[in-house]
Amino acid sequence: MTTTTSRATTNLEQMRRIFNPRGVAVVGASTQPGRIGYAVVENLKNGGYAGGVYPINNRAEPGQALLGYPILKGVADITGPVDVAVIAVPAALVPGLVPEIAAKGITGMIVISSGFSETGNVDLQKQLQAAAKQHGVRVMGPNIYGYYYTPQKLCATFCTPYSEQGGVALVSQSGGVGMAILGYSRSKKMGVSAIVGLGNKSDIDEDDLLEYFGQDDNTKVVAIHMEDLKDGRAFLEAAKKVTKHKPVVVLKAGRTSQGARAAASHTAALAGQDRVYDAAFQQAGVIRANTLEELLDWARVLQMLPDPAGEDVVIITGAGGLGVLLSDACEDYGLELMKMPKDLDEAFRKFIPPFGAAGNPVDITGGEPPATYENCIRMAIREPRIHSLVIGYWHTIITPPMVFAELLAKVVREEAANGFTKPVLATLAGDVAVEDASRYLEERGIPAYPYAPEKAVAALGAKYKFWRGSKAG
Repeated sequence: MTTTTSRATTNLEQMRRIFNPRGVAVVGASTQPGRIGYAVVENLKNGGYAGGVYPINNRAEPGQALLGYPILKGVADITGPVDVAVIAVPAALVPGLVPEIAAKGITGMIVISSGFSETGNVDLQKQLQAAAKQHGVRVMGPNIYGYYYTPQKLCATFCTPYSEQGGVALVSQSGGVGMAILGYSRSKKMGVSAIVGLGNKSDIDEDDLLEYFGQDDNTKVVAIHMEDLKDGRAFLEAAKKVTKHKPVVVLKAGRTSQGARAAASHTAALAGQDRVYDAAFQQAGVIRANTLEELLDWARVLQMLPDPAGEDVVIITGAGGLGVLLSDACEDYGLELMKMPKDLDEAFRKFIPPFGAAGNPVDITGGEPPATYENCIRMAIREPRIHSLVIGYWHTIITPPMVFAELLAKVVREEAANGFTKPVLATLAGDVAVEDASRYLEERGIPAYPYAPEKAVAALGAKYKFWRGSKAG
């Protein structure tokens, strides 16, 4: 076995222990509600983590407990197996904890404490890095909110608990962005495998997480918010491996000169030249998002949609204006509108009124009953020459929003049972009732966008970027 292979194996094993710990020590545990050291223990307990939880406070009185867990004076007093230490003590004390933590066989330090390079205290961060490297301990942070891993019901954080399991691993360099990620995922009912804060990235960074999530069966998509890359070459190598079989979506903050300055003052990030990142992401098969909403929406949709069988996209719409907007968006996001074959054009015309339009988009017009939507959609799903389907719904009394939503969900479900699957997305235009209809579709696995045709196409475009890259790889 080569040295490089041995190092990679060691790194992966360390990451596995961090995400699947037998026990968690909370160094700096507090009996006072509202303190970070209290909140971490509370989240571990209330989140349902089944491993050992060991509050550590060197001023603890004999027999003192926190939420039912005995408080220990030091890490050395832990009697059970333990793999992770969450650190919530003043920054100056953190490097000195490393030898005791390493002696206990703990593999990962999750350093919530702030006051390192992000405040100009570069030397203190270097001391932490040197001590951790010397003793073989991995460091997540410092200056982070902690991390979540839902398969283990692990909420090692002082922020709100989260238990909705799913296939998206969300990584953020910023605590504030991390909590926005948390709120979005909950509001959209987007289950996650992990939510991880990286902060100053003194040690563990994106390539370490990509290596772990790439082989993690619980993770289907990796979404990353980053302000800089510590090791661009390592990231590229890790991303190239993962994007062959799992999508990786990145929001690179600090694109502009002003944003780069803000990043430097926030996590001491060196944001770098944006065009270099752009080229690197393309080379690695990474899907680059331009906004936080795109990052989260695309990650959500990438795990919802099946892979297409080809490039040909068809639009079916109840409003010509929506068809135009969707067509423009397809060109903007690199999607190929199918050149409608004559026989298929004639087949659609059997279902739509004479004043409608076949071709592509297929405009069924707004005055049509639910049966027209159903016939056209069902035929499009069954037709093997159509590879993806975008539906532009227009709110009418003839086909009300919830009637449309129930119809679409039924057709997609029935055709999937018959063996016909392909990407299907919907955008809904109309009064506020389209919002409830969109939620209904989302809950049944169909991405749906009220008032936002461009977002539907953008999400499909992200799916195609991954699909093309995985085929090429």
